[in-house]
Parts: sequence; C-alpha cells; structure tokens
Amino acid sequence: MRWNNLSEKPVYANPWFRVNLADVALPDGRHLDHFLIRMRAVAVATAVNEANEVLLLWRHRFITDSWGWELAAGVVEDGEDPAAAAAREMEEETGWRPGPLHHLLTVEPSNGLTDARHHIYWSDRAEYLGVPEDDFESDRREWVDLKLVPDMVLRGEVPAANMAAALLMLHHIRLG
Repeated sequence: MRWNNLSEKPVYANPWFRVNLADVALPDGRHLDHFLIRMRAVAVATAVNEANEVLLLWRHRFITDSWGWELAAGVVEDGEDPAAAAAREMEEETGWRPGPLHHLLTVEPSNGLTDARHHIYWSDRAEYLGVPEDDFESDRREWVDLKLVPDMVLRGEVPAANMAAALLMLHHIRLG
C-alpha cells in the first residue's frame, strides 16, 4: 500500500515553508495530485522542577482562535542542533534557561499534509533570567503541577497534539 512521490512542483515558498504539488503514484497504478507543505524542523523545550511542576505558556492561536497551554517552541535554524534550538526557544519565550536537555520524543503532527518534525526536549532544572525576550508570544508563563496534565488535556486546555503528547509523556515519566 505504498504511495510513491514521483515528482513535486513548487506552488508557493517563503522563509518558513514551501507548498508543493506532488504527482503521487497509488499502489493500483492511478496517479493523484497531492498538495504538501515542506517545513523546517521545530524544536520544543520545557523544564520540570523538584515539585513536579512543568513550565508552560498560556497563549492564543489566532488561526484557530483558541487559547491553550503550550511548551516553548520554534524553528530549528539552518545548521542548528535541535537541542540547542530548543534551549534557545525556551529562554527566549519563557525567560528560563534550561539545564541539560533530555530528548523526550520526536513527533510528526500532521504527516498527511506536512513533513514537519517536532523534536521535544525537557530538563529537570532551569534558571530564571528575567522577562523573556519574546514575551509577546504568550499571555503568561506558569509552573503547573504535572498531576493536572491528563485532565487539562481532556478539557481541551492543551489543544496542540504535539504539546499534549509531550505533556502526557512527561506525566508518565515523572509520575508513573
């Protein structure tokens, strides 16, 4: 049941993503035109403190007009190590510098449409540096008890699938 991408034509491009139209051969020999979005990798980071609280951002996403809890995230720059990008994003968006980062998981949030990979990291400590450089990206930043995470996800307070997966994995790792 493998679909084969025979070729792609660019439709639109900017510094963050490219929209291409692919000629896809289906297993039965038919061809299908399929749009896809090519994106740079995303790096995500958070910290969990000794009280098993996780550092989260409360932010609005205008595309879906929704509010929710998220982890600090951003694009991995060309030539940048994903863990270094995750640490940079956490510092810029939260004002906290993470300790040594541990890889938590890598997910493909929408692999039927885009090739974006999200590399998610966490640390068991962080140092507060002050007001974040990118404080416009979130309404507030808070340490939230990990034991609350499953109910937050169930209530829709963590709407992004990659963030929900990461938080549930951290809950599992730290609280069993």
